[in-house]
Amino acid sequence: MRVKVLAFATARDAIGAREVTVEIADGAGLSDLRLRLESDYPELEQIWDRLAIAIDGVLAGADSGLTEGSEVALLPPVSGGSGPSRAAEPPIELVREKIDNRQIVERTSHPSCGACLVFEGRVRDSRGDRVVTKLSYDGYEPMAVNSLKKIRRELEETYPDLRLAVIHRLGEVPVGEASVSIVAAAPHRAAAFEACRETLERLKREVPIWKQEHYADGTAEWREEEALK
Repeated sequence: MRVKVLAFATARDAIGAREVTVEIADGAGLSDLRLRLESDYPELEQIWDRLAIAIDGVLAGADSGLTEGSEVALLPPVSGGSGPSRAAEPPIELVREKIDNRQIVERTSHPSCGACLVFEGRVRDSRGDRVVTKLSYDGYEPMAVNSLKKIRRELEETYPDLRLAVIHRLGEVPVGEASVSIVAAAPHRAAAFEACRETLERLKREVPIWKQEHYADGTAEWREEEALK
């Protein structure tokens, strides 16, 4: 049978491609796929134990089975309720163009919300003594969007009438431009501040999006700092 393997960040570097198709025996499982991939791509063996594995967008265990056409994603560590009646939910989106905060605020704010907080994470021009020229972001898109929506659902249970939007860029982001924007609207400012902070911290821990820093000396480095949970 044939399965599709998606590789991200350092896993993509080890394989040398974002996507490969692998033929394995009918009835094979994830452990069999691991042996095949490590044989074909020896550099994977060095990092496999720190990868999370998703099958068709759901995190899987080492003994999980596979079927014809399964989509297996190799995920390195990630870098780091009810509400008022409304026509549409605030956006949860992954984009490849500049983020327009004015539009996001318009889609998120509501007359019931006395506070609307905007957090914008921008690309810095340095890390320590190294000059940064840009960042590149990669993500497992279906799972990333679902993870962000899960975060929002859980925060809505904690902060009544919260309206939360998250926009994250993929691809190259130059120095000085925003890579992520979080807009939290709530009846009171304390809830907006806390929801925004919690969203950012959980995004870093839980959402399968990775960043690669590019330096003025021509080198680049993936920033994989915290385990996926």
